[in-house]
Amino acid sequence: MRLTVHEAIADIAPDAWNALAGDTYPFLRHEFLLAAEQTGCVSEDAGWTPRHLTLERNGRLVAAMPLYQKEHSWGEFVFDWAWARAYEQAGLRYYPKLVSAVPFTPAPSRRLLLADPGDTAAARALVDGAIELAERTACSSVHVLFPTHEELPLLRDAGLQVRKDCQFHWHNRDYADFDQFLQTFTASKRKKARRDRRRVSEAGIRFRRLKGAEIGTETWELVYRFVSITFMRRGSLPYYNLDFFLRIGETLPDNILVILAEQDAEPIAAAVFFESPTALYGRYWGSDGHHNALHFETCYYQGIDYCIDKGLQLFEPGTQGEHKISRGFAPQSTWSAHWLAHPQFLSAIENYLEEEARYVDRYIETVDARSPYRDDGSGDES
Repeated sequence: MRLTVHEAIADIAPDAWNALAGDTYPFLRHEFLLAAEQTGCVSEDAGWTPRHLTLERNGRLVAAMPLYQKEHSWGEFVFDWAWARAYEQAGLRYYPKLVSAVPFTPAPSRRLLLADPGDTAAARALVDGAIELAERTACSSVHVLFPTHEELPLLRDAGLQVRKDCQFHWHNRDYADFDQFLQTFTASKRKKARRDRRRVSEAGIRFRRLKGAEIGTETWELVYRFVSITFMRRGSLPYYNLDFFLRIGETLPDNILVILAEQDAEPIAAAVFFESPTALYGRYWGSDGHHNALHFETCYYQGIDYCIDKGLQLFEPGTQGEHKISRGFAPQSTWSAHWLAHPQFLSAIENYLEEEARYVDRYIETVDARSPYRDDGSGDES
């Protein structure tokens, strides 16, 4: 077997990478990662230096791992700022570090891309290769962010400590339409959801669905302006630039969905989603101002409507947000895995993660108790 470190995704043949990545997770596609790098969103200047790993066996690509050298912890959505401070207080350097993730995309997906899903030798070679690279380049640590649950045993066996967190996902129970979905709510929660939707409808706001091939440059510029306005209200800029969206609109047209909100035929808000054959992923949202309940409608209800219409089984709207519970999203465990070169810090983090996992379990139990669903799912009409 031959392990190679690549300083650009462009150095890896697209067909070979995509054969490993599959079509379940659109943001693992070569086109997505290439657009991120070639538009400058992911680069050494941005603090994300590509260090992708590939593994060949007898000249054939059998495994790969998206990997980056990081000079900060921005855009990861698994927060280790306290770890970095602890290193600094101990007179040690936490950065650079190695991170296996899709930049700025907190969606669980495979990190160990395998031609044969049962090839544990290849998977272990990738993880060991990442650790060896960290040691060779004086990186403090290796972090695998948002892997699948199935990848955790191998990561543990390789010496990584597993960290637990929580997101909110929606699952399609083969609903015929949105109304049938609402029938599974308690009466009070169903009334609240209908009130949310009625406020938007009574304001004269209508929605259009646009797939990637239908989104021209002018529309992307408009969508990006909405997204930028919303980011700037929070004191930051979007992680991905306009060139990135223009690029993926062309290279991943079947995986891009924009839901455009219009009032009096004028666009006022937009949400950007990624779509796979089975799932919808909410990523970016923006509007030109405050409109009552419009965020919930555009980002959540319209997404659920789309999933029901297209038969998609899963909707992941992004990180955090307990307000999603009352709108039909359920708590879902998410994971990350961490290796630190410093043995004392690795031991300390192991103890911390055990306590944190207990807290996450309690949190999931607490928020799950606020679910809008009836216990029997029958949908009382009272």
